[in-house]
Amino acid sequence: MADVPLGVPGEEERPVGAGGDRGGGRPWMRDLLEHLRPAARDPGRVVNWLGDAVDGTAALGNRRGGLLAGRRALPDARLVADLAAGRLASAAVDHEGQHARLVAVGRAPSAYVLAVWRDRPFDQRAAEIVAATAWVLDMLLQERGRAAERRRLTRATADLGLAVLQLLMVGDTVAARRVAAGMWPGLLDADGLCVYVLEGPAGDREHLARRCAEVTAGRALVVRCPAENRHLIMVAPHAWGTEAAEELQDELRTLADGTSGVFLGGSVRQELGETAVAYGQAVNALIVARFRPEAAAMYAERTHPQRLMPPGALHGWADRLLLPLGTLPLATHAELQATTRLGLEFTAVKAAKVLGVSRNTVRARMDRTGQLLGADLGDLRTRAVVHLALSALADGTGCGDGPRDGSARGAAPRLGDLLQAPHLRVWAQGLLDRLAEDSRDLRGTLRAWIAAGANAERAAQELGVHVQTVREHVRAGERALERRLLAGGSDLYEVVLAHLAVRELEEPALG
Repeated sequence: MADVPLGVPGEEERPVGAGGDRGGGRPWMRDLLEHLRPAARDPGRVVNWLGDAVDGTAALGNRRGGLLAGRRALPDARLVADLAAGRLASAAVDHEGQHARLVAVGRAPSAYVLAVWRDRPFDQRAAEIVAATAWVLDMLLQERGRAAERRRLTRATADLGLAVLQLLMVGDTVAARRVAAGMWPGLLDADGLCVYVLEGPAGDREHLARRCAEVTAGRALVVRCPAENRHLIMVAPHAWGTEAAEELQDELRTLADGTSGVFLGGSVRQELGETAVAYGQAVNALIVARFRPEAAAMYAERTHPQRLMPPGALHGWADRLLLPLGTLPLATHAELQATTRLGLEFTAVKAAKVLGVSRNTVRARMDRTGQLLGADLGDLRTRAVVHLALSALADGTGCGDGPRDGSARGAAPRLGDLLQAPHLRVWAQGLLDRLAEDSRDLRGTLRAWIAAGANAERAAQELGVHVQTVREHVRAGERALERRLLAGGSDLYEVVLAHLAVRELEEPALG
């Protein structure tokens, strides 16, 4: 076998006839250039066309001989390596009784190699077709490389945004600012933020993500929710009551208004370290948005149960209940507390996706928290009470209202004392009375459903009704109470506390 270097156009030169009059009298050139149309850019099709155009066979491979297109193996691995490395631009060889021509396509040292075989020697027409095809393949491969680079950059940006969100969700604002500084400088400089959740068809999420990016124009972090493929999360840091914040909110509303199947929920302003709270508010607002003509709703600040309890007594009770967590090393304490808060708001699977850990890790941390507190976190009433304690401390309710020494903790009230606060009982009764507006016994069904741990099948057996009846009553309860119940989380826990306050449910046993 002999190899003879051949001259080909320079790296920046086009082959004869590759532009201008789209062929200049060469019909094959017009056919070849058709492969540059956006809908026809496929290197495999170009290689197949080349084989037919020269009455032979063609293949395109990499420097190791791996095929990108065609079915025939490239000849002579050493020669292929020389072409890919730029030591040769092209070569002609006799291979297995056929005439073969090899041309480097792309840039050294990792160029591709185009190989063409014919039963007879290459004439001028065949040589021109090979050179022109190599140029077209180079253009297509460059475009493919740029597209792949854009996808990698988009993916890296999305992963970085998710990492920032996960850090904010666990309250690590220092690390979140540090990670965000390179890609979004200054975005997290504000002390406050609002979170918005846009819901739409899963198949339209990428289109909606581009729309969100256009509307926010760098004023918010746009993240594809890792737990719900219909949701986009937007974290918009801003100062309280600024005109820019109101403008952004109005612009985001236009994404949902008039668009079928798209809804927007937004939070009230929260501190940067309370991103998880803001996210929960935005998700809650989605419930309301689904029943509004404009398909958008902002979270309405409402009276929460902990606001109706004596602050000092509440904080003392919460502090004593969560005291076992405080005996752990600081990092472990923060890890368990952050995971427990998210694990109480969402399922283990969703919390794991938000935190970027496995669901088994979430469950293991939740189990450890339950063991330390002597609490059965599988019981819905217990979950509501532990959530109350975590929320009270996170809100700072009662901070500074009294001494924090051991004697104060020893004198802390029992849960039953807190639940009998007069204002809390009035609130609870008023909330549950809304269920009476429906002619069905929503209140009785909801009580049985909660007692059954939000299990519709068990509640149906207890009530002697069909399971679908239980589900329909719970959904009707969501509308009457304006709280999401089936998804769990803080809304459901408020309803559980209301039942505890009016003594329609027994208090849970706590360690």
